[in-house]
Amino acid sequence: MRTISVKDITKKVRDLCISAAYDLEPDVAGAIRAARDSEASPLGKEVLGQIIDNFEIAGRESVPMCQDTGIAVFFIEVGRDVFLDGSIEDAVNEGVRQGYKDGFLRKSVCHPIKRINTGDNTPAIIHTSIVEGDKVKIKIAPKGAGSENMSRLKMLKPAEGIPGIKSFVVESIKEAGGNPCPPIVVGVGIGGSFEKSAILAKTALLRSVGSKNPDSDVAALEGELLTLVNNLGIGPMGFGGTTTALAVHVETYPCHIASLPVALNIQCHADRHKEAVI
Repeated sequence: MRTISVKDITKKVRDLCISAAYDLEPDVAGAIRAARDSEASPLGKEVLGQIIDNFEIAGRESVPMCQDTGIAVFFIEVGRDVFLDGSIEDAVNEGVRQGYKDGFLRKSVCHPIKRINTGDNTPAIIHTSIVEGDKVKIKIAPKGAGSENMSRLKMLKPAEGIPGIKSFVVESIKEAGGNPCPPIVVGVGIGGSFEKSAILAKTALLRSVGSKNPDSDVAALEGELLTLVNNLGIGPMGFGGTTTALAVHVETYPCHIASLPVALNIQCHADRHKEAVI
């Protein structure tokens, strides 16, 4: 059994909040640069160039790449051989509190009915799972409202099958248009239950941009969806072009024979995600 102080978790979360807002991960930066090189629209190519300039300046000058620094979403894996000397939820929220204050990040969390800001961007959204080992793995994915508001979930009839899934995803992105600040990364969760499909869609966004699902049939669906989405012509920031999405990631889970849940979670071009292991 290994003891980990929750103070170490707080410090790590603080640092992750700041670095996620300032420094775009290499997989995302590389995908955007590749999109600029292949974009057919001159205006779309120019917009992608401005997006690149923006995230390069953010990293160089240690400032947020977007004014919407998001609600802090965490996926945390706790090893079964770890003993924590306090509450992991309290530790994460304290890290968010410190990170958003010290990093000069916008506090965007409020009461859903009263609309009163909590003042420190807490509470965070925390998903925790128990895994083998004696370490704690922390993944953060700050989520802005522009892309999050375009999320959709539908309980399809099983008979609608793959055509129904494609239609739902493509029509949802067509409706979203330029609102989620494309080029986007699309997370699709298929199966499980109502809430499981939404979690699948969000975790799909944590994958390296452009990585393929290990199931060849699912990977083929990802490729088909990416083509269909880019054929919509929405383009970078909605100004038209051949790059509406950088990637479509699909995750699946077995479901009831009478059900086919499908969830869609969209991430903007500022696909912020970081991780650390303690």
